[in-house]
Amino acid sequence: MSGALLVAGTTSDAGKSVLTAGLCRWLVRQGVKVAPFKAQNMSLNSMVTLDGAEIGRAQVMQAQAARIEPTADMNPILLKPGSDRRSQVVVLGRPVADVDALEYRAHKDRLREVALASLDRLRAEYDVVVCEGAGSPAEINLRAGDIANMGLARAAGLPVLVVGDIDRGGVFAALYGTVGLLEPADQALIAGFVINKFRGAVELLEPGLRMLQGLTGRPTLGVLPWLDGLQLDVEDSLGLDVPLPGMLDPHGADTLRVAVVRLPRISNFTDIDALTCEPGVSVRYVTTPRELADADLVVLPGSRATVSDLGWLRERGLAERIVRRAREGLPVLGICGGYQMLAEEIVDEVESGVGRVEGLGLLPVRVEFAADKTLRRPTGSAYGHDVRAYEIHHGVATVGEGAEPFLDGCRSGAVWGTTWHGALENDGFRRAFLREVAGAAGRDFVPAPDVEFGALREARLDALGDLVERHLDTDAVRRLIEDGPPAGLPLVAPGGPGP
Repeated sequence: MSGALLVAGTTSDAGKSVLTAGLCRWLVRQGVKVAPFKAQNMSLNSMVTLDGAEIGRAQVMQAQAARIEPTADMNPILLKPGSDRRSQVVVLGRPVADVDALEYRAHKDRLREVALASLDRLRAEYDVVVCEGAGSPAEINLRAGDIANMGLARAAGLPVLVVGDIDRGGVFAALYGTVGLLEPADQALIAGFVINKFRGAVELLEPGLRMLQGLTGRPTLGVLPWLDGLQLDVEDSLGLDVPLPGMLDPHGADTLRVAVVRLPRISNFTDIDALTCEPGVSVRYVTTPRELADADLVVLPGSRATVSDLGWLRERGLAERIVRRAREGLPVLGICGGYQMLAEEIVDEVESGVGRVEGLGLLPVRVEFAADKTLRRPTGSAYGHDVRAYEIHHGVATVGEGAEPFLDGCRSGAVWGTTWHGALENDGFRRAFLREVAGAAGRDFVPAPDVEFGALREARLDALGDLVERHLDTDAVRRLIEDGPPAGLPLVAPGGPGP
């Protein structure tokens, strides 16, 4: 098998990332050498490749589904919002600019060439490349400069599957409307539909599928059922609205309650995924001081806007409550941006440009933002266990006296801080850390000795492969990959404006 395919969606969070990962796992199990690709990704969840490039975390997960090492070519353009109007532009794994939406337009022609060159390199190295779109291909206000959806499909001649989320309602209108808003040359590449997150009897859906095909001339190639527990490296905070497995049954003396502060610019919240897999750990995201009342551990996660989010903590009254509980000996963990907030002083002329800011003062640390971003994959040890992690930050922390070393950060009393993302995915370290937290919080909680996060992730990726194999017309998908878009697909009225 040889070729490529684009998975587009009616909306963000429709299931593009999950279907792309499922296709990668299904194909690699068929003996196909496959790679994922997303030309342009807007996400605050990212990771570092072995050669020090920063790419979207979803593409790392999809590479794991394909059983290959991720590279910068799999996500050549990454946009990291720092406010409602400005984003850091990361190209082939390195930050190159900080722009607003209008300024970004000036970069589009060059970035289109970068994206197409990355796709060409992947297609030369792999049998199949499964591409993921961004947002919706029917965002007609953005079509002229599009490099992630129909702009990519047109340039590379890719057949397109459109995924719709039936759990939100209105899926038939969303699928029909998506095609209808596209100009004829774009419509010619839309080869079929996939309905995602279906609950119930498929027989009740079939009349609608037949009518949709009659209206559009395009088949629905699969109806994927709702499956709990498949939250895999979501791209943005929309995914935080889905209940976490560890949110269940938060009561009992042997339950460890973890409250993760949902910062406005929260980043790399995938750090928390490993905690949700631990039996007896209840995890929830919080935005008010009241929600911290019964927490055994408060986590301040990463942030793309450390100083701004620190100000938000103070405005909400969360800062005062976190400081009070830390001084009472109750555990607090800060990761990357959250660690920086725990410092005595932050000097930031780079990210926010505000200069000196007083931190929460819970760790004897001074943070100064550097122009160059630190991107690396460190290794170390804590509690007698090896730890592998990754770093993505501009802030450089200098630790003063009175603190113990902790994963390139420090600890003081029941407050821990580290620049390392992904540390909690290391099973031995995670269990030892949770035992320490439980002791400080006065809980009887004992971590399960046999939870392996890597094995759980593999099982989830296999479940996605099974989902594709059992519920998708894989013969039709093979034909699309090998032969490209079918000829003679009908035009769906009204048709959209040209680019």
